[in-house]
Amino acid sequence: MNPVLRRAMKNVALMTGLSIVLCIVVMALFAQWIAPFDPLFANPLQRYLPPLSGPHLLGTDELGRDILSRLIYGARYALLVALVPTILALCLGAVIGLFSGYFGGFFDAVAMRVFDVMFAFPGVLLALGISAALGPGLNSMIIAMIVVTIPAFGRLVRGVVLGVKQELFVDAARSLGFRDVRIVFRHILPNVLGPAIVYGTLQTGRNVILSASLSFLGLGPQPPAPEWGQMLSSGRTAIATAAHVATIPGLAIVVLAIGFNLIGDAARDIFDPRSKRRGE
Repeated sequence: MNPVLRRAMKNVALMTGLSIVLCIVVMALFAQWIAPFDPLFANPLQRYLPPLSGPHLLGTDELGRDILSRLIYGARYALLVALVPTILALCLGAVIGLFSGYFGGFFDAVAMRVFDVMFAFPGVLLALGISAALGPGLNSMIIAMIVVTIPAFGRLVRGVVLGVKQELFVDAARSLGFRDVRIVFRHILPNVLGPAIVYGTLQTGRNVILSASLSFLGLGPQPPAPEWGQMLSSGRTAIATAAHVATIPGLAIVVLAIGFNLIGDAARDIFDPRSKRRGE
């Protein structure tokens, strides 16, 4: 068996994180068969029912909608806003970091100064400003999260490239007359993917929290969409009398973020060369 795969199978954190994420993926994919009720169906006569109230296992919200059904359908939004911004920001940031680190010069100076300006603002505030400028909605929230995340990926990839391009195999490729673009994508990119993917997994967990924060402030998918952050926001008004309306989606957000963080931490340990030597 491959040593990396063997180490992965023995990593409890990785297996736990994968189990959490896979459960939520199954919820999202099969929501229409798993959910006991229509997530948008409201029954004002059954408002704020507590958990385990007849067929409503997790109770109902302020409009009498089944919380479990909304939680299951909300997994689709949670995974979408966690994964899509991470993947797109990883691709864009990696391209910027690759060319900035390899070629340097004017492009590198401009890109790093732009990143410095963006790093001067807290990520939540920057995403909040972009989302507010574009208007509330799913698309504007995803765009804001991509913009906020790109600098971290770009800076990370650039740092790795600055070290890799000094290696002998890069000098050998140049001496053989290979073009710079081929050297970047054929010889340097494979050495960058490991750290970038590990960081991307950790960033996915952060994006779960960031997207929930934006939705909580009313800048994500609009009601009556069953989005976890929006459910948390709508339930805060009854926190004293029906705490479960806000607590349950809040716990779901935390669990999903923990799942991605466990995967990221485990991936970092598995691909860390020093960790490999200790395992051997």
